[in-house]
Amino acid sequence: MKASLSRKFIFCYILIGITGFLLVTGGGSRLIEKHLEHSLSESFYQEAVSIASNETVTHNISSYNLDTIQESLTSIAIAQDTEIWILNNQNEIIVNTDKTASNFPAPVKSFDPTAWGGSYYQIGDFYGFFSSPRLSVIVPITADMSTKGYVAIHYQMRFLYQNRSGLLKIMQILFLCIYLTTLLLLLLYHWHVQRPLSQIIRGTTEFAGGNLSYKIPVTSDDEMGYLANMLNYMAEKLNRNGEYQRHFIANISHDFRSPLTSIKGYVEAMLDGTIPVEMQGKYLNIISFEANRLEKLTRSLLTLNDLDVQKRIMHKQKFDINQTIKTTAEAFEGECTKHRIRLELILSGTELFVNADMEQIQQVLYNLLDNAVKFSDDESSIEVETTEKNDRVFISVKDHGCGIPKNSLSRIWDRFYKTDVSRGKDRKGTGLGLSIVKEIINAHDQNIDVVSTEGIGTEFIFTLEKA
Repeated sequence: MKASLSRKFIFCYILIGITGFLLVTGGGSRLIEKHLEHSLSESFYQEAVSIASNETVTHNISSYNLDTIQESLTSIAIAQDTEIWILNNQNEIIVNTDKTASNFPAPVKSFDPTAWGGSYYQIGDFYGFFSSPRLSVIVPITADMSTKGYVAIHYQMRFLYQNRSGLLKIMQILFLCIYLTTLLLLLLYHWHVQRPLSQIIRGTTEFAGGNLSYKIPVTSDDEMGYLANMLNYMAEKLNRNGEYQRHFIANISHDFRSPLTSIKGYVEAMLDGTIPVEMQGKYLNIISFEANRLEKLTRSLLTLNDLDVQKRIMHKQKFDINQTIKTTAEAFEGECTKHRIRLELILSGTELFVNADMEQIQQVLYNLLDNAVKFSDDESSIEVETTEKNDRVFISVKDHGCGIPKNSLSRIWDRFYKTDVSRGKDRKGTGLGLSIVKEIINAHDQNIDVVSTEGIGTEFIFTLEKA
């Protein structure tokens, strides 16, 4: 890819150079020739008009007595590298600035001024008179409302071609200078495009080979730098996702293996008679506990999977968050009574409507209350409070339990993460409850915060859109 792209640019550069040079040489030559032809013919025409309007010419052309103007015409012709004629109305040359000419008056055979039409100049041998091409201009000499003759000025085309060649050479030199200057574009392309592109290609090759820790060393602020940064970011995310996946599988394996090992061990012990019949009830309760733990873990994993699928499809509706809190709190009435925990609901108004996915918010409240009950001391209290501010509703779940260690606060949202405190008190927990809460709140584009102090308690506060 690298060599191919470079070859394409070099090929295009050479092709542009050759094509441009041919256009300058061919097209430029033609344009210069036409420009000189028009410019010279215009100049000669003005000179011919001046001569034709000279009184000496108009008064003496019929008597062939134009010796007095011969010298001045000759000096004009020499200055312009031209040959000036004066022809009478019999198409005879009576004045010629060419000193080598003889036999005056000399007739010009087949000369027909009417054939020129509206043009005042022609290029050719002037009716076979010259052996090489000339640029010829004619202007009539008029007197007494009649044509007495013509002034003709002839310019050798070889002089025009010499001027054209000189100007064309200047154009070619300028083109070559500009063309060579554009080599800087190739250098800029190599430095700002080809070089970083090669580094990006190498980086993608490393990523494809599994080396996601490789960093593409492109630090420019242009599109190449942006692309390199995005690829580095993508590789970093993939690397982290890979680490997370490995950690996730390890956690699942551990949390499934422990209860399955207990269940398998106790069942085999009962089958082979190691556990006597009279003690089997105790161990069946342990098996039931571990089975419930597996069921809860499986349900949590399915919930997380559903959340991943439904992130783009949420069933938002208007509902009373106060009533939802009351309904969810009723599910913990038995557990709170058992541990003598007071569940206090401090709700704003009789009704408070929000716009959210009702089932998912019920899951959030259930998980937060479940955690609050687990980690609250006996004979303590849990407060659930709702408040309004602007277009948001704030819901707080606060307990007075053991609290969360400061070094664990930033990790409580990670899947399967459990603090050392929770591992002791919550053997049945999966470490997925707060992860589910975070996923749901993020899917609603809302915020959730936690404030906790060890030995005092924990408060979770999340927001919802007010309906």
